[in-house]
Amino acid sequence: MRQLALSFAQQQDYAAEDFCPAPSNAAAREWLANPHAWSHGRLVLWGEAGCGKTHLLHGWAETHQALLLNGATLEGLLRPAQPVVVDDADILAEPQALLHLLNAAAEQAQPVLMAARLPPARQAIKLADLASRLRAAQAIEIRAPEDELLARLLTRLAAQRQLALSIPVQNFLLTRLPRTAAHLREALARLDHAALRRGIRLTRQSAAEILGDITED
Repeated sequence: MRQLALSFAQQQDYAAEDFCPAPSNAAAREWLANPHAWSHGRLVLWGEAGCGKTHLLHGWAETHQALLLNGATLEGLLRPAQPVVVDDADILAEPQALLHLLNAAAEQAQPVLMAARLPPARQAIKLADLASRLRAAQAIEIRAPEDELLARLLTRLAAQRQLALSIPVQNFLLTRLPRTAAHLREALARLDHAALRRGIRLTRQSAAEILGDITED
């Protein structure tokens, strides 16, 4: 799979009603519904970029009035008196801060939900105590999206941009792009930008030209 450059990253809406449930994320949804079953009160959702981890985290945080944090900006000593959500828990600016957070949440009997690209057992965690706590957590994979899920997501993303896509263009996107939601979002952002800038109607040929660097041969 080619490296995806998110040149048209945009603010995403994580409304619960916009999440697309599917078999690939069914296990994650089931575990999110039962935090009392989490090992040591911790759950790690893992999977490739764009698989829906962040969307699920935002929905759970809203439902449970959780403190929403990001690993890249996590620092200092926090003593949460509420459930905690940590996105990008494998991209840590200060690993010691996550260790302190996990310890404090355990003392307060507060659940901690995290997201990462790999399960803790496959992460290179240098801080031994942190590695031990993360690897003791329940880790649930969000699998690669099914054909039906990708098609539904494509329709939804195009509608959000008010972007009209012909059947040939839709088929091209679904068969030639790498099978991730992140690639679909990036592709539609590029197509939307190009259509507006050039004043053109998108065709299969123009889509292939615009997306040549991220489509698969």
